[in-house]
Amino acid sequence: MNKGIQVLIDRGFVNNCTDFERLSDLMDKEKVTFYCGVDPTGPSLHVGHIVPYFAMHHLQEAGHNPIALLGGGTGLIGDPSGKTEMRKILSEDTIKSNVEKIRTQLGKIVDFSDNPPEGCGKAKMLNNASWLRDLNYIEFLRDIGVYFSVNRMLTFEGVKQRLERGLSFIEFNYQLLQSYDFYMLNKMENCRLQIGGADQWGNIVAGIDLIGRKSGNECFGLTFNLIMRADGKKMGKSEKGAVFLSPELYSPYDFYQYWRNIADADVIKFMKLFTFMTLDEIREYEDPKRNINEAKERLSFEVTKIIHGEEEAEKARSAAKALFSGGTALEGMPTAEITEEEIPEEGIGLLTLFVKAGLASSNGEARRVVTQGGAEVGGVRITDFKHMVKKEDFKNGELLLKAGKKRFARVLLK
Repeated sequence: MNKGIQVLIDRGFVNNCTDFERLSDLMDKEKVTFYCGVDPTGPSLHVGHIVPYFAMHHLQEAGHNPIALLGGGTGLIGDPSGKTEMRKILSEDTIKSNVEKIRTQLGKIVDFSDNPPEGCGKAKMLNNASWLRDLNYIEFLRDIGVYFSVNRMLTFEGVKQRLERGLSFIEFNYQLLQSYDFYMLNKMENCRLQIGGADQWGNIVAGIDLIGRKSGNECFGLTFNLIMRADGKKMGKSEKGAVFLSPELYSPYDFYQYWRNIADADVIKFMKLFTFMTLDEIREYEDPKRNINEAKERLSFEVTKIIHGEEEAEKARSAAKALFSGGTALEGMPTAEITEEEIPEEGIGLLTLFVKAGLASSNGEARRVVTQGGAEVGGVRITDFKHMVKKEDFKNGELLLKAGKKRFARVLLK
C-alpha cells in the first residue's frame, strides 16, 4: 500500500475507496493532486468538519498536492447529504464573508504557503464560484445533465434519507454541481482524487463517472469515517452547541476543555485523527499503566495549539490546571466584562449574569442550572434563582462563575 494511504489507514481515517490497488499504484508513481470541498454555509468550521483536512495534511506530508475547494458557488444551494432538512439560503455577501473566514481556518491545518517544507506537496485553495457563477443553465443541462440518471441518483443514501422528509429541486441539483467541480479540477489541475466524509460517497462516485464519460480519465474517491464519540454523540457537539474553530464563537479555553473532557475511550483515537503527533508518540500513551489524564491533557494542548496557536493553548492549559488545583491563574478562561453602572445597589440578578457571562443562552436555561444545583458564584453554590450578585462579591474586580461540573467563566468589574 502507498505510504500516504497507509498513514491514513493506520491513523483510523479510511472508510472506503473506489479502488485501493490502482490508487496506491498511481500514488507510488507520481505526486497526485487531490481535493476536498467545503461549503461556506457559516462563518466558521466546527470540529465535525475538519477530519478530511487532517487527512489532507498527512497526504501533503507524503508529497501529494492538495486543493481545498471553497464552495462559494455550491454554498448558495447547500448539500443535502447528511442533513435532515433544507439548508437556509444565504446571501452572496454572506457567502463571500464566510469564505474568507474559513480560508484562514483551513490554513491552520494545511500548508498553503508558496514554499512548503521539502518533501511536502504544494497546496492550493480555490473557489468553485469562479466556474459555477456564470454557467448557462441550458448549456449545463445539455453538456453535463445528460450524463446523469435520476434513477441512479435516487439510490444514493443521502438522497434516499431526504426523500422521506422532502428534497427540494435546488438540492437535487447539488450532485451535478459537485460532480462538475471534480470534472473542472481534473481538467484544469489534473486532479485525480476526491476525498471526503463517508456521507459524500454518492457525490464522489458521480463525479468520477462524469469525468470518465466526458474525458475518459481515470479518477478515484477516498472516504473517511464519520466520527462519533464513545458516548454515542456526534463529534463536535458540546453542552454549548457546536465546537466552532472561531475564537469569537467558541473560546480557546472552552475548546481546550472540550478535548480535556472527552471519554477515556476516545483519547487515543482522537490523538490519531486530530493531532500531528507521530504514531510512535501516541503509542507511549496507550500503556494502560499511564495516567489517562496525561493523555487527555496532551490531546487538548495539541489540538488547541493547531487551531488557536501555542500561546492560547498555554493559556488554556494554565487556566485548566489552576481550576483543578484551586488556584486563580485564570487568564485563559472565557471572560466577560460588566460596568459598575450595570449593577444597581440591590445587585444584578444571577440569571442575568450567567447569560451575560455566556454560561447560559437564556434566563430559562440559567434557571435550570441554578435549580439543579449546578451554579456557583465565587466558589459558593447558589440554589436560589432569585439570588442577587452585588458589587462587593467581586474580589479584586473579578468574580468566578461555574455552571455544572466543568463550565467556568470570569466576570470582570469595570
